[in-house]
Amino acid sequence: MLSIRDITGIGRTYRNLNRFRQILTVLLKYGFGELLELLKLDQYVEAGLQLISKKQPVRVEKLTRPEGLRMALEELGPTYIKLGQILSTRPDLIPVEFLSELTKLQDKVPPFAFIAVRKIIESELKFPLDKIFAHFEEEPLASASIGQVHKARLIDGKEAAVKVQRPGIERVIEVDLEIMMYLARLMERHIEELALHRPVKIVEEFARTLEGELDYRQEASNMERMALNFVDDPFTHIPAVYRDYSTMRVLTAEFVDGIKVSELEQLDAAGLDRKQITDRGAEILLRQIFDHGFFHADPHPGNIFVLPENIICLIDFGMVGSVDRRTRERFVELIDAMVRKDPYRTSQLFLEIVDREEEPDLRLLERNIADLLSRHLYRPLQDIRVGKLLQQLLEIASRHRLRIPPDLFLMMKALTTVEGVACMLDPKFDIFQKAEPFIRRILLGRFTPRRISGDMFQLASDLLKFAHQFPKDLLDIARLARERKLLLKIENQGLEKMLATHDQISNRISFSIIIAALIVGSALIVISEIPPLFYGISLIGIIGFLAAALMGIWLLVAILRKGRL
Repeated sequence: MLSIRDITGIGRTYRNLNRFRQILTVLLKYGFGELLELLKLDQYVEAGLQLISKKQPVRVEKLTRPEGLRMALEELGPTYIKLGQILSTRPDLIPVEFLSELTKLQDKVPPFAFIAVRKIIESELKFPLDKIFAHFEEEPLASASIGQVHKARLIDGKEAAVKVQRPGIERVIEVDLEIMMYLARLMERHIEELALHRPVKIVEEFARTLEGELDYRQEASNMERMALNFVDDPFTHIPAVYRDYSTMRVLTAEFVDGIKVSELEQLDAAGLDRKQITDRGAEILLRQIFDHGFFHADPHPGNIFVLPENIICLIDFGMVGSVDRRTRERFVELIDAMVRKDPYRTSQLFLEIVDREEEPDLRLLERNIADLLSRHLYRPLQDIRVGKLLQQLLEIASRHRLRIPPDLFLMMKALTTVEGVACMLDPKFDIFQKAEPFIRRILLGRFTPRRISGDMFQLASDLLKFAHQFPKDLLDIARLARERKLLLKIENQGLEKMLATHDQISNRISFSIIIAALIVGSALIVISEIPPLFYGISLIGIIGFLAAALMGIWLLVAILRKGRL
């Protein structure tokens, strides 16, 4: 279980000083010095900044903010790379202009030593390595931030892929999460623009996601659930999980010896049919989304293998998504309204599937959507690219401060990724034509007798509950009013920032009055020639003038650092 200790003071921050200093250095390097100043980090970690200033970091110029963020995350290592990858799937948490840049993050890190692999496996499985595996390759097949994969053969002769978690990765992640949470709280306290994106919530969500990724049992469950959904499909293969050899930190599954879907020359040399592969691969994802509501959320070419007879095999189920029936139906209705070129209906359905902080300008939203439809949908459907359409729909959502729920975005991203893979295999592939039977089945499914009767029963049940509960609620309200216990709570948004500004103003005024009093008092002391005297001038008066001068300079510097007088 990940533990994030609260860092609220200088002493606790210094516990992780080296890592903290490294993070500040990288932020300065990639053009985020202004951010550190706005966070008032010089007041909290003055010693850390002094250590940085001894050796000024090389500054990288001419980068956009998204590019600078991506490069900073890459340099900061595994935890921050994973943060960027997760944020690239969360348009509800970060501005849309950062999404595409963060998808470029590469999760490639050097492998760790085989001696550590052996130690972890033997510790987790409680047996010597050679009692579990007849053969275990020391060189990993792949290495990432959380773990690495080795090829092996079990004692019973089955070929296996063994994923082993990095040693000490939990402690590394916990240290980074503590620092992230500290910085996030400073952002919410000092920067109103960033507070809108809820940085503390981002870190909390990230911690929950990472906790799931650190438990390989969850990925094993995802694989088993997906395999069960396709148990009767001879053209889809999900690697079997070997539960007896899997734990929280070790995942052992069937090794798949196939051809990556992106290796076109090898596919052709093996006599495999690209069009059939495209058709089956798209059908698999559409079934996952529209039939099962549980889908592989990262179907990039590296996670799709082709086996003999054009069988599609999916691997790496660390990231999956799920959408309920209502969301699937609303999304299908949205696609149908877009295909019918109905901007009003599209706008209404779009508002039903997004989260909103405030009511958007409905006329402007409808105009933006009408413009989107006119640019994309007045052409043959086979020429329309779903990826570009959904990307521009996301930009409209961002413009109107609408937030697309994470799983819905993952679904849209998976569709976009599969469309890209399909067009690489077959440039004439038409995803609308492939999706049409699924869309029609969902649209018609709402009008089946079974569905109608079920909806009517649910409605009647809800009405009965309301009729039973409403009088009780009225009686409770009347009793509270009679006993004078009925309270009206009014929440003023943004009042804390206004009060903080007023405190700052009053502090400066008080400071100015003290300076003025020092000057006047010192002048009276000098005129009165109160001893002790220094060259005929009162020493107490001189000290008063010096104190007033220092306080005045301090106040002026504080005002200038804010950028306004």
